[in-house]
Amino acid sequence: MTDQETTTTTRQRIADALRADPATASELSANVGVSVSSVYGHLQHVARSVHGQDGEQFLVAPPECRNCGFSAFDDPVNYPSRCPECRSEGIEEAVFKIE
Repeated sequence: MTDQETTTTTRQRIADALRADPATASELSANVGVSVSSVYGHLQHVARSVHGQDGEQFLVAPPECRNCGFSAFDDPVNYPSRCPECRSEGIEEAVFKIE
């Protein structure tokens, strides 16, 4: 573990990574060292804590179906297993950013 990993929480590291560059949950998982499913749980907390803090916004480019282009998923801070329109399992991951 680096010094930063011992002094900051996983959520702080995720928030810092999203302030630096947009990222998917898979990219955050690799950068922060936690599972993808864990990243989604942390993202929901990060979104709530960032909302309105110092004028920052938690932004989400929603997941999108590679087959039909559907992107109106109910919860963009979650990874859908398949498209509700065409039932395809080919879903592009959402991209998250704090600005």
